Amino acid sequence: MRTPILSVGEVTAYVKRLMDRDEVLADIIVRAEISNLRRPSSGHMYFSLKDDRSVLHAVCFRGHAASLGFDPEDGMQVIAGGNITVYERQGRYQLITRFMRPDGVGDLAAAFEKLKAKLEAEGLFAEDRKRSLPRFPRAIALVTSGTGAAVRDMISILGSRYPLARIKLIPTLVQGEGSAQSIVNSLRAASRADVDLIILGRGGGSLEDLWSFNEEPVAREVFASRVPLISAVGHETDYALTDFVADARAATPSHAAEMAVPDAEELLGYLEGFRYRMSSRLRMLLQEYGLRLQATIAHPLLERPRLLVDNKAQQLDDLQRTLATNARQLGQLWRARLDTIAARLASLDPRAVLRRGYSIVRRADDGKLVTSVRAVAGGDALTIAVTDGEIAAEVRGATSTS
Repeated sequence: MRTPILSVGEVTAYVKRLMDRDEVLADIIVRAEISNLRRPSSGHMYFSLKDDRSVLHAVCFRGHAASLGFDPEDGMQVIAGGNITVYERQGRYQLITRFMRPDGVGDLAAAFEKLKAKLEAEGLFAEDRKRSLPRFPRAIALVTSGTGAAVRDMISILGSRYPLARIKLIPTLVQGEGSAQSIVNSLRAASRADVDLIILGRGGGSLEDLWSFNEEPVAREVFASRVPLISAVGHETDYALTDFVADARAATPSHAAEMAVPDAEELLGYLEGFRYRMSSRLRMLLQEYGLRLQATIAHPLLERPRLLVDNKAQQLDDLQRTLATNARQLGQLWRARLDTIAARLASLDPRAVLRRGYSIVRRADDGKLVTSVRAVAGGDALTIAVTDGEIAAEVRGATSTS
């Protein structure tokens, strides 16, 4: 079998396809030192990852670079994850970095970043799919622990700000063994309930305490919710995967309650201001139309309506005079035009020619005009029209003058 001859580009493309199909290289995590870090204006990051044996080229595109949570520097030891592929233009393999953290942060943080990158790539964090929160929710489901300060604060704030909203508490295990499944079950129940909004939350804690909200099944259940959802996990500095998937993120459970409903006092103030503006506008309209009505009532026509009839009668007389004048002038114009046309027609009348002493000669057999001696021959019968009749004649001879 003859070995095919390939171009450099074909070889590189073939190697790229092999590497892109490799399951290990599609999702890999490395520990290394950053070197040759470059940050062009595009927002991407280009760098090398090295250890005492080798160097790996790497790139972190703008979207992932902006969410790293720390500032990479040359010489920094890091844990980086992503997929290995080939940059065809330069024929080198490199790591497409989807997440990165300083080395030593811990396995949970690495797992968080890895799952975060996976869900983001699937579109679970996309802004265009996030829904607006209802402005005046009729019912709100609280998916949280049935005890503790967080639930008490939310119920208190919701009740004081907007007592019209019905609160449905769904007690949920939010920490420890089985908590992730408990959150999933509660979210499903809340999504099926007759509510307009769901608040998923708990108070602060360590990364381990909040880990249930970083579990993949929980994040996917938040994504599947049929009802707009606010994620309020931990304190302001805490972030869970549910924060990125939810329609809105609150810094704390108390903040979520404030986001969920309007302030009744503010609404009353707004309505009072609206009522005042409407009353003022109504008074202005009444005054304006009152003045118009008075002006209409005071109009002379309402006091002496006969003036309107007399005025219209006078206008009618003027119109009749104008119409008669225009008709007379138009008749004179058309009469003059007809006289001109009649004179033109009279000048074209053959009888006028006969009256001036001329005659019209026609062939007796076909009535054609005789305009030349060449049109007749000896013995032809002719008809000669004169002023007072016709003369029958016969050609005895014809002489041409030309």
